[in-house]
Amino acid sequence: MASKPGVLTDWPWKPLGSFKYVVLAPWAIYNTYKFMSSEGNDRDFSTFLILPFLLWRMLHNQIWISLSRYRTAKGNNRILDKGIEFEQVDREGTWDDQIIFNGVLFYLGIMILPGSTRLPLWRTDGVIMTLLLHAGPVEFLYYWLHRALHHHFLYSRYHSHHHSSIVTEPITSVVHPFAEHIAYFVLFGIPLLTTLFTRMASITSFFGYITYIDLLNNLGHCNFELVPKWFFSCFPGLKYLMYTPSFHSLHHTQFRTNYSLFMPIYDYVYGTMDKTSDQLYETSLRREEESPDVVFLTHLTTPESIYHLQLGFASVASKPHQPTWYIWCLWPVTLWSMVLTWIFGQTFVVERNCFNKFKLQTWAIPKYSIQYGLQWQKESINELIKEAILEAELKGTKVLSLGLLNQEEELNRYGELYVQRHPNLKVKVVDGSSLAVAVVLNTIPKDTKQILLRGNLTKVSYAIAFALSRKGIEVTLLHEDEYQKLNKAFNNQSKSNISLLNDQVPKIWLVGDGSTKEEQLKAPKGTLFIPFSQFPPKKVRSDCIYHVTPAMTAPHSLENMHSCENWLPRRVMSAWRIAGIIHALEGFEEHECGYTMSQIDKIWQASLRHGFQPLGTSNNIKGS
Repeated sequence: MASKPGVLTDWPWKPLGSFKYVVLAPWAIYNTYKFMSSEGNDRDFSTFLILPFLLWRMLHNQIWISLSRYRTAKGNNRILDKGIEFEQVDREGTWDDQIIFNGVLFYLGIMILPGSTRLPLWRTDGVIMTLLLHAGPVEFLYYWLHRALHHHFLYSRYHSHHHSSIVTEPITSVVHPFAEHIAYFVLFGIPLLTTLFTRMASITSFFGYITYIDLLNNLGHCNFELVPKWFFSCFPGLKYLMYTPSFHSLHHTQFRTNYSLFMPIYDYVYGTMDKTSDQLYETSLRREEESPDVVFLTHLTTPESIYHLQLGFASVASKPHQPTWYIWCLWPVTLWSMVLTWIFGQTFVVERNCFNKFKLQTWAIPKYSIQYGLQWQKESINELIKEAILEAELKGTKVLSLGLLNQEEELNRYGELYVQRHPNLKVKVVDGSSLAVAVVLNTIPKDTKQILLRGNLTKVSYAIAFALSRKGIEVTLLHEDEYQKLNKAFNNQSKSNISLLNDQVPKIWLVGDGSTKEEQLKAPKGTLFIPFSQFPPKKVRSDCIYHVTPAMTAPHSLENMHSCENWLPRRVMSAWRIAGIIHALEGFEEHECGYTMSQIDKIWQASLRHGFQPLGTSNNIKGS
């Protein structure tokens, strides 16, 4: 929002929220029906194509969003190191409003303006006229309109909303108040209406011109430089006719320079060209791919998780995973992405962060959770994890932490397999189990006397049970075989505090994978379910409390956080991810994998010291 919002700041359909697309529904349905029910020459392709064109514009923008985020995360040719936060994602969530606005104007135009229907596919004179009118009046008038928008009166009421984004993303280009978009459409309407009134308009000139605007808008607001130097070397005059991402980036950092739309010539002519434009351009081109200090290795979960990645839908990724109807509507795209991932999948960079001068990256294994349960997939998954570890080694990474099922005991014995096969690894492999245990212990209410441990027994659950029993808290189990396994593991040291469940069911349950719906239904009303597993239990009780999987809130000094980690809330990171960061910050020299575990209290205190904060219930229970 602008600092002093002016008249016509909000879009007319803002009260509709996510149902704003119904604004286009009557026109789209009517024109589609009219096209399908007509025959031969009665069919108007130019009108029918409006809806597919609007969908193409959304896809075009999304391609740029994903590309920009991927390249920015990798680091090569990045312009600004500063990250973006959730506030910017929320502010730019209205980027599709201008597409709806243009759609409304198109449909109104075919109803009102003569000659706006039955346009030919191509007219050479119309295409040339469109290009000339854009290069002349549109670019010239935009330059002066843009300078006017930087006057205090208009800037504070309108344009400051756009400039709230110092580090730009492709969709930043279209995030303006409604009044600004009216002014922009008047400008961009000059070529469109001129060719229409002179009967030179065509489908290509209309849709091609708007696609051209989208293309250069997106290109100019990327935070990485992608225009090669040879391009300007071969065609020297193009530097006055085509801007670059670094050129426009300076406008967002300096504010009073580089006002031009797509053609820098007017900044040269009127003396508003930033003197560092060429230097920043060349510096950005020379920038190499980033070498992270810490890598968090995760994987895809459900087929729909591709949309929740930071490289996916920005607004979806900024919220915890939850089923949505429009994601289900994309099942054909989801299916094809699964097939392509299955055939050509390689580990890829998902996210970058910065914390205390440490460079952090999240990498994703292109495998879904269901594949980790297939025996014939385990070898290929292990190979991908091994390659990721060796790549991190080559990049000089200090720590690689294994997230989700990448550390499964049956897959690689909590990561021990890779350390045994490569004993000279300099990169430290961390499974994060010690911090996961510490988080669970510090989530249990401090007055607890008895807990029920339910789920598959893992390295984490054994450590939790041992720590609780040493604190004098009774650990109860449902099954005899689990009871025997725990006693055997502890050599009967904590036998008096481990027991089978009797008639009194505790109201604190520690649950992991394998906990069933039927078991949850036996819990008393108000039971607190605290997961110790990587994945959360299915919520089947509305009268009980479900805590999130082991996680902590990240400090504000951890930069570039604008997506949620799976189902976790904003600015909350899993214990397994945090553990790798703490391992690097503290300079620990040992691996934390296999059946060994770091000191629980030591890693907990270190995480607090570095600003990570516990979630939910606070208590004084600690491991040792």
